[in-house]
Amino acid sequence: MAVLVSERVGQFFVGHDRLEYTEYGAGDRWVVLVHGQLMPRRMHQPLARAIAAEGFHVVTVDLLGHGRSDRPTDPKEYSLTAFGEQVVLLLDHLGADQAVIGGTSLGANVSLEVADVAPERVRGLLIEMPVLDNALEAGLITFGPLMFAARFMPLSVSAVRAVSRAVPRGLVPFWTGIVLDTLNQQPAPMAAMIHGLFFGRIAPPSRRRKQIEAPALVVGHPRDPIHPAADAAMLAEEMPNARFLEARGILEWRFRPARLDQEAVGFVEQCWDESSPRRRTGS
Repeated sequence: MAVLVSERVGQFFVGHDRLEYTEYGAGDRWVVLVHGQLMPRRMHQPLARAIAAEGFHVVTVDLLGHGRSDRPTDPKEYSLTAFGEQVVLLLDHLGADQAVIGGTSLGANVSLEVADVAPERVRGLLIEMPVLDNALEAGLITFGPLMFAARFMPLSVSAVRAVSRAVPRGLVPFWTGIVLDTLNQQPAPMAAMIHGLFFGRIAPPSRRRKQIEAPALVVGHPRDPIHPAADAAMLAEEMPNARFLEARGILEWRFRPARLDQEAVGFVEQCWDESSPRRRTGS
């Protein structure tokens, strides 16, 4: 039987920019989930509800340029480092000393960034589809044309946005709504964001990843060219307290989530087990 949990929307500011988030459940055992590139925070609603139903306080956030957060048009506003800082500022805003940080694709890399720059804030890492060495070519092929279209053919992006906004979300299945929300892009901010991410680091370098001591569950997908399972397996080997878990396919966690939800909940429970030593600030 599904357990109902409280849900509420909040906001905080990074400089003059407003970021929006949703809280699920309550308490001081925090979990933060970060979306994929161009996708809204709502993509993690099912997982957030599943984890919150087990007594955890889960937060999903729209990073700058995504979902219902502000979308500046300056590429310098966008980088993995900036996104990691936004998550740390979210923890400060919530009054959360530590959290299990997790995410998908872009969100996976942002989680690694948080663990690199603020390890004392990270109780554990729930990583799905990290984008590392083996994904660079496919990422360029996928997002390069999108940046080109947004910058030099903005009417094409605006036309897609108009069509996506015209479809009532309540009339379509959940994941169809997520796709429509992902297509709801503004040309200038979209071009700026992809530009900023292309010309910054995509993740902490390998030598830094090997120093991340937080427990980690790394989920990889077979037959996924943009997020090769080899990257996930490599990351799990690099980090000293990581475990690799292979999904049965790209869509398993989207349409048959029971197994991976159970793995995620079990991992979060282990991270917050009171018998586990709490890492000290500055370690």
